[in-house]
Amino acid sequence: MTDRYVILDRDGTINVDSDLFIKSPDEWLPLAGSLEAIALLNRHGFKVVVITNQSGVARGLFDASALEAMHDKMRLMTAEAGGRIEAIYSCTHGPEDDCRCRKPKPGLFEAFARDKRVDLKDVYAIGDSYRDIEAGLAAGARPLLVKTGKGLKTLKHHPQLDIPIFENLYDAANYIVSQG
Repeated sequence: MTDRYVILDRDGTINVDSDLFIKSPDEWLPLAGSLEAIALLNRHGFKVVVITNQSGVARGLFDASALEAMHDKMRLMTAEAGGRIEAIYSCTHGPEDDCRCRKPKPGLFEAFARDKRVDLKDVYAIGDSYRDIEAGLAAGARPLLVKTGKGLKTLKHHPQLDIPIFENLYDAANYIVSQG
């Protein structure tokens, strides 16, 4: 059997987001139920991968070691909740860098698919912002929107979205495991 994956955005999907950026492990705080959602997915045979824009590095708000420390905290807290994050893909470029990896472009999704030899058409991609949805669609994945983080703003500005929408990551995870 091939591995089954779910792609998650980070800020606003797994953890509390901030317009001022999450810049340190102390500022990285999980949303209620999000770590349990990852554990739920794992228990049902899904491997979880995080794909995240982290332009705070390019903007000089924090450095690569601070980013790694935030990810270490996320992995540790996820493990304490009984879950595991298989891999983390981060774009540390700024919006003006015109890279292929910054969502809404699908570059990191494509890198993940190459690395893990996965067909993205079978992979759910959960996020809170329109750029998460655009990247998932551009990569051929199956996007889901959560209302946490920027989710309500995304819905307000894009009411025509024709994808499954959930209150939070835990509800989205329940939907995925119910699909078989």
